Amino acid sequence: MSTEQSHWGDASSILAEAAIPEAPSYYRSFTRAEEKAVLTVPMRIQHAWELNDPDLFAETFADNGSLLMQDTQLTSREDIRSFMRDGFQGPFKGARVRGGPLSMTFLTDDVAVVVSEGGIILSGEDDVSPQRRVRVTWIVVREQGGLRLLSHQSSPLAG
Repeated sequence: MSTEQSHWGDASSILAEAAIPEAPSYYRSFTRAEEKAVLTVPMRIQHAWELNDPDLFAETFADNGSLLMQDTQLTSREDIRSFMRDGFQGPFKGARVRGGPLSMTFLTDDVAVVVSEGGIILSGEDDVSPQRRVRVTWIVVREQGGLRLLSHQSSPLAG
């Protein structure tokens, strides 16, 4: 458990409050307190996938959050919630995601950009298939009420 804290918050506390088990290996080389806090956002998204919970997924986003998944661009928390509800009841039922951070840049005291790589594991699969591998750009913002995802854009790695 981390005891170091930054103005971004304490990763262990953020995850505990969300009832998400901390996975220290997810942090990879991003072990400074502020880096770990920022990475709780993708960890919360990964947890929402694990539970197939569209509300938990959507609540990770800012009110005006943006999600580009496959060919679909969504531009509000409610649109994201609806899209994921349909997905978790349809093609993503039982699916989960795996991945990890590749880079992180702090643009301001309240904005961080994370690039990660991973993908969707469909129900019945054990690993991300090559056609579902993606590179993801996350824009994480610190706002009243905690850390939120302002933008999530995924791009396929296989053509």
